[in-house]
Amino acid sequence: MEKILIVGGGYAGFYTAWGLEKRLRPGEAEVTLVDPHGYMTYQPFLPEVTAGSIEARHVMVSLRRHLHRTALVAGQTTAIDHAHRTATVRTNDGALRELRYDTIVVTAGAVTRTFPVPGIEQEAIGLKHVEEAVAIRDQLLTAFDRAALLPPGARRRRLLTVTVVGGGFTGVEVFGELLSLATSLLRRYPELGPEDLSFHLVDANDRILPEVTDEPGRWVVRHLEGRGGTVHLGAQVVSAAGGEILLSTGESWGNGLLIWAAGNGSNPVVAKNTDLPVDERGLVRVRADLRVGTDDAPVPGAWAAGDNAAVPDLASPVPGTRTVPNAQHAVRQGRLLARNLVADLRGRRVHPYVHHSLGTVATLGIGRGIFQYHGLVVTGFLAWLMHRGYHVLAVPTWERKVRVLLVWASAVLFGRDIVPLSTVQRPRAAFLAGGDPFADVGGPDREVHGAA
Repeated sequence: MEKILIVGGGYAGFYTAWGLEKRLRPGEAEVTLVDPHGYMTYQPFLPEVTAGSIEARHVMVSLRRHLHRTALVAGQTTAIDHAHRTATVRTNDGALRELRYDTIVVTAGAVTRTFPVPGIEQEAIGLKHVEEAVAIRDQLLTAFDRAALLPPGARRRRLLTVTVVGGGFTGVEVFGELLSLATSLLRRYPELGPEDLSFHLVDANDRILPEVTDEPGRWVVRHLEGRGGTVHLGAQVVSAAGGEILLSTGESWGNGLLIWAAGNGSNPVVAKNTDLPVDERGLVRVRADLRVGTDDAPVPGAWAAGDNAAVPDLASPVPGTRTVPNAQHAVRQGRLLARNLVADLRGRRVHPYVHHSLGTVATLGIGRGIFQYHGLVVTGFLAWLMHRGYHVLAVPTWERKVRVLLVWASAVLFGRDIVPLSTVQRPRAAFLAGGDPFADVGGPDREVHGAA
């Protein structure tokens, strides 16, 4: 049988495998998917996970639950040698394996873009994985508990200072959601007041939300600042060492929580460890039909989609435009990729990827949002409802849709869940300390990130 190897189980990888299972005849091809997590994360919901509006596990779609005829390998692809049709995988137990294939599908996704800024490695948390969203939520909730025990002053304010770096959709949404959460928490903490909160959004450009036009972007800035946030445009973080944020503009402040959402970086497997053709940004070069290569020089047996691929945007009037890295494209590219793989396997014609944007929508906290479709701009409560409606339809599987809807319904009656689970990241601390989960114990105990 034809051996198809899918590298990565994100949007594009999951939908490719899911579509292949629906279309392949028995015995027609053998599909293997390599992913270290075993689940697909619906990333547009991560800002709401940070704010406690959605249960963390509900934004994850189990690969084993929904892919019944795909062989799953729990590991990280470290190299692709397409000339010899071989991929090297480091499995989650640390062993190296070589997987042979006839056709490869590269859907490894992107990584968080970072810069050599002092203190970033020690202080910052990204927002591409559910484990990071849970850690952000727990850190903010724990900070409120600690701040409530302190007298008014710099130490209290520092604990409740949040800095988000990056003015794209992820950065703006997590900023708005956390600001909404923090403001609502004040009702539960009579010791604290609005003057104790300090929220900063930093972006190197002179505007935020590049996916919307200028005036809606300016409206978002005014909206966030009207709720007590501070937006720093045309500024870069030059140091975060010791929890002190220093900007290129000279501004500085003591910081409690630093969230790094400064865009996508190329996946190192794709950019450095493959013989497949890549562009100057480290993205796989693909044709409009998602086959790797160019129209003049296609690469046999290689396909790619999602955030690690430079996919031509045929819906754009500007020649040479690539599709932007978002879920709207990755999901549809995965679906088309499954159809094209089956068509190519059977000697039929494959189709190019063409998708006209359905608009852009962002949440800015409970009851607040913005939507734009061409010249139509909707803000406020209606835009927030549109955000929730679109994403509950877009999240894969009815099982996950129902779970998310039930959590939202319960939040209407009882509010957000504000219980922190920070000690879960050190599950053996209480055992080693004789029942005290907050004890600073040494020995073999280690952090377990993402146990939510």
